[in-house]
Amino acid sequence: MKNVTVVDHPLVQHKLSLMRRKDTPTALFRQLIREVTMLLGYEVTRDLPMTSEPIDTPLKQMDAPVLTGKKLVFISVLRAGNGLLEGMLDLIPSARVGHVGIYRDPDTLVAVEYYFKVPEELDERKVIVVDPMLATGNSAIAAVQRIKEAGAKDIKFVCLLAAPEGIERFQEAHPDVPIITAAIDEKLNDHGYIVPGLGDAGDRIYGTK
Repeated sequence: MKNVTVVDHPLVQHKLSLMRRKDTPTALFRQLIREVTMLLGYEVTRDLPMTSEPIDTPLKQMDAPVLTGKKLVFISVLRAGNGLLEGMLDLIPSARVGHVGIYRDPDTLVAVEYYFKVPEELDERKVIVVDPMLATGNSAIAAVQRIKEAGAKDIKFVCLLAAPEGIERFQEAHPDVPIITAAIDEKLNDHGYIVPGLGDAGDRIYGTK
């Protein structure tokens, strides 16, 4: 699909399969999502701007490559997005962090916002939005729209799993935002869950069901 990257690295796919198992305990699920997110992070940060600066190695001075520009921003779509956020921060601990609180109404599947807090100067920063599941796309679409309204112009969306229906709707709303995911599954069921999926990511991360 256009503007969609599936990270098919063997470690990503193996760990994702472990997460899909219904008998995977909460602690292991939480560990796996952190590990998979770090691997996805390598792909999503591939185009970070670089410069060079002189450093002294034990043997000589050299011009060494380093990151440049404003600090990267990770924005978590609450609550399940925090599961991915921790893995991203393990990779880039200096990044700024924002949160968008959105829940999906169980009857209408419409996204409802209840919290929004993001760093300043989004228009000068690369923004990576994280949410484990791109299912109906409603929450992701609403979150990215609010982030754009706050000034962000350079946005990527990272998820573990995506449904074809969610990708289609998201791309209709935000054709300028690339999607990076570990897998594209078959479809949505009648309740808006990804099939085969891995269940409710938030419940599995926090052991709330």
